[in-house]
Amino acid sequence: MQSYTIGQASRLLGVSPDTVRRWADAGRVTTRRDENGRRLIEGRDLAAFAVEVGQGGPSGQGDEDLTYTSARNAFPGIVTAVKLGDVAAQVEIQAGPHRLVSLLTREAVEELGLEVGVEATARVKSTSVHIDRP
Repeated sequence: MQSYTIGQASRLLGVSPDTVRRWADAGRVTTRRDENGRRLIEGRDLAAFAVEVGQGGPSGQGDEDLTYTSARNAFPGIVTAVKLGDVAAQVEIQAGPHRLVSLLTREAVEELGLEVGVEATARVKSTSVHIDRP
């Protein structure tokens, strides 16, 4: 399972690293330390937390106002749900306050290694959502 540093999590959530640290210190999101002493957040934990934040969950006292931008219709975020069928699949990405849903083939999901907690970018063109993976 993929883990995220505080900086990576802050970018995916659309907040400052200090905000993520405060949330972790307050117990809102669970972290662990790696061998270098860096705080890491497990992908599944970050995905669940991203959904809470995206749905307007409590932001905690003293957090800065959240602002979000989209450059060229790209929404970097974290995969929060994957539903696989025999041929088709549905992938949900939480990108800051934006929840994006893409319907694609099961084969594409498997080739991209998409699962809950994985970082991915949703690209929106008209009514189509395309997903990239770093």
